[in-house]
Amino acid sequence: MTQAVTSQVVILDYGSQYTQLITRRVREVEVYSILLPGDATFKRVFEENKPTAIILSGGPNSVHVKGAPSVPDGFWEECEKRQIPVLGICYGMQLIVHCLGGKVEGLGKGEFGRMPVVDIPTHTKLFGEDIEPQNVWMSHGDEATVLPDGFKCIGKSEQGCVVAIEHETKNLFGLQYHPEVTHSEKGMRTLKHFLFNIAKCERSWSMANVLEEQIQIVKEKVGETNHVICALSGGVDSCVAATLVHRAIGDRLHCCFVDNGLLRYKEAERVMVMFKNELHLPVDCVDITEKMLSELKGVSDPERKRKIIGKEFIECFKEYKKTVEKKTGVVPKFLVQGTLYPDVIESCPPPGSDQKHSHTIKSHHNVGGLPKELGFELIEPLRVLFKDEVRRLGKIMDVPRNFVARHPFPGPGLAVRILGDVTENNALETLRLVDEIYINAIKEFGLYDEIWQAFAVHLPIKSVGVQGDQRSHSHVVGLRAITSNDGMTADWYPFEPKFLQEVSNRITNQVRAVNRVVYDITSKPPSTIEWE
Repeated sequence: MTQAVTSQVVILDYGSQYTQLITRRVREVEVYSILLPGDATFKRVFEENKPTAIILSGGPNSVHVKGAPSVPDGFWEECEKRQIPVLGICYGMQLIVHCLGGKVEGLGKGEFGRMPVVDIPTHTKLFGEDIEPQNVWMSHGDEATVLPDGFKCIGKSEQGCVVAIEHETKNLFGLQYHPEVTHSEKGMRTLKHFLFNIAKCERSWSMANVLEEQIQIVKEKVGETNHVICALSGGVDSCVAATLVHRAIGDRLHCCFVDNGLLRYKEAERVMVMFKNELHLPVDCVDITEKMLSELKGVSDPERKRKIIGKEFIECFKEYKKTVEKKTGVVPKFLVQGTLYPDVIESCPPPGSDQKHSHTIKSHHNVGGLPKELGFELIEPLRVLFKDEVRRLGKIMDVPRNFVARHPFPGPGLAVRILGDVTENNALETLRLVDEIYINAIKEFGLYDEIWQAFAVHLPIKSVGVQGDQRSHSHVVGLRAITSNDGMTADWYPFEPKFLQEVSNRITNQVRAVNRVVYDITSKPPSTIEWE
């Protein structure tokens, strides 16, 4: 990290799907944070990173079960010695209770979702002046039944569970809920109070720090003579990654746009025009449609799809490596990807990574979907960033708005928006047409910039309908539109009925293969944004 950073928060990761949100929330208020695995060594936590404050994340384990992850030996004594405030969240709070002599037991049915915190005393160090009941996001199956000496309860759930604790003199605090998610209405205020009023953190981190640091990292990793291939998709992530690396190494970057047969309507030709006219990066288009669809034929399992797609992408880049070698006389050693934090946490990297306590949600083609024998060293300058941070980084580097403001599009493309075999029933062509109509309508109604992501899904069912006064037995498509700040949590977008009616009419009139349209009104969690 750059020398300009004066405060640093260490977050120990015990596997919660929200852990990266904690990292993001801290950086959001211009305090640098670093994520370490829950079983990081004493040296790594205290000597290599010198934390101003420490946050213990949530996780899927139970502290009272043998082998559950914990803190390194000497952790509590060192925090007290250095006067480092500690905040435990969910599993992290239970860890504080368990390690310091209290008791944690199974709750039975658990507490999940949004619910109020009550019984907050008139004076607490952690909440400050926020003494009124507040709605928060719960997700736990265990509870603290006995608190360690010196701790007091500063909040309970409506069921009577202890959900907030503090030890004032030792600056140890615990929350059984997740203040980092937007569903916790005063969560950000609590985190800011902990960071600035208790830990005395200084605001010294910005996206300019990230840009400066990542350019230097790329320069040092690539060296003076090596060449680099960039997997350029046309989305904001890969475009920002390519622009950053181009700043670092110039014309030794070679961008490859892959038409894998799973793109949206006229996507390849539209994106190549944007590359040429607006991004001004050297880009070659490689068409692997026939090979990709051949490998996916008959495959319905989402994880198999993602792994096949990841493998075919890498094979394509290996072939492109030969093209670059012929052109330059140098064999490219590195591959740039626009991998983001949410990709990493949902893919749950294998043992040995810093996300070892997490559970897999789905393998992203550029993380969990990659083959073991890669043939490249990866450069992922956005790996610790969220989508909104990437957009801010893009603006700093003057990446055109046409790229920065685009809705996210998954690397596996339409393969994860067709439930089942992508090669059956002309599903790809049907979905392309439906998606084009849907997105154009969103733009026409002036809603595109209000929505984080919108897309159509081809469902593996048919329904009976009436089209042209005749009975039809045609496909069903689902529409999805969500709002989000970071992609880790999301709410469905509340379209006006008039809009949904108009879109449904357009789709069923213009796409003969579809006779029924449904709208997805599920948040994340419990669903993910994409259907597969």
